[in-house]
Amino acid sequence: MAAAAGSTIPSHIKGWVYSEYGKASDVLKLDPNVPTPELKEDQVLIKVIAAALNPVDSKRMLGYFKDSDTIPTVPGYDVAGVVVKVGSQVKNFKEGDEVYGDINEKALEFPKKVGSLAEYTAAEERVLSLKPKNLSFVEAASLSLVIETAYEGLERAGLSVGQSILVLGGAGGVGTQVIQLAKHVFGASRIAATSSTGKLDLLKSLGADLPIDYTKVKYEELPEKFDVVYDTVGEADRALKAIKEGGQVVTIVAPHPPAIHFILTSTGTILEKLRPYLESGKVKPVIDPKGPFPFSQVVEAFSYLDTHRATGKVVIYTIP
Repeated sequence: MAAAAGSTIPSHIKGWVYSEYGKASDVLKLDPNVPTPELKEDQVLIKVIAAALNPVDSKRMLGYFKDSDTIPTVPGYDVAGVVVKVGSQVKNFKEGDEVYGDINEKALEFPKKVGSLAEYTAAEERVLSLKPKNLSFVEAASLSLVIETAYEGLERAGLSVGQSILVLGGAGGVGTQVIQLAKHVFGASRIAATSSTGKLDLLKSLGADLPIDYTKVKYEELPEKFDVVYDTVGEADRALKAIKEGGQVVTIVAPHPPAIHFILTSTGTILEKLRPYLESGKVKPVIDPKGPFPFSQVVEAFSYLDTHRATGKVVIYTIP
């Protein structure tokens, strides 16, 4: 039931829904009768063309945030698609615009009930950006949450030109972007990153000077120490042993003082700031080679994401 900009928008849409908490394989079902989201004044309605999965989707589905969440829910934070309707206060977008973004401004505080794993979703204009013309919808969908998280973490850690950084989980969704932003945007002089044996070449191709095989090397025992360690895997205790005096650890997994811990605030401002790096090709999306998965295989895509073995992002494409 595709709808181009300006054509009739259906009252009910297809979406992947869970009405109880659990693993995707147990609770996620395709529902042909999800009410189309009602548009608020500061929102746009997006015909979804691609969406990406994130670990936060799985945690939410398991009920980790149920104090600030409700079911039934259509999951999905990352979206790329076409604007088909705009709210009365929207200034920057019009029908027909190709946009992308992370639709949940506060990741864990009342995320949207109809996320991006549906034919249509609604989002505030402030969390969106125009899709870079050189990127496909699949590539754009893969970027928002992870590139914004990478950028915010590097800002909070205060990484500056000429400094060194160690990225823990360099082949994951956030890690692949941290390496590239550290190099091209923040001007790091030396980048180390950890991964399993088979992904070391990927780390090099993204700009890592020192790829570290975590199955063979304990990075905190290396003589070399770093100005910043960016922890995407939950090893802040080990990371604190790998920093120089006065260095910083930033983690996105769990609070572990004195490491800096944060939860992303989604904003299109970061996507706008990074547009030149994306359009020039200096910073690239990284999509797991098993994907993109078709809309009919969202459960399988979640099962793959939950193995924690994905490279870059798991993307869903051609949402009908």
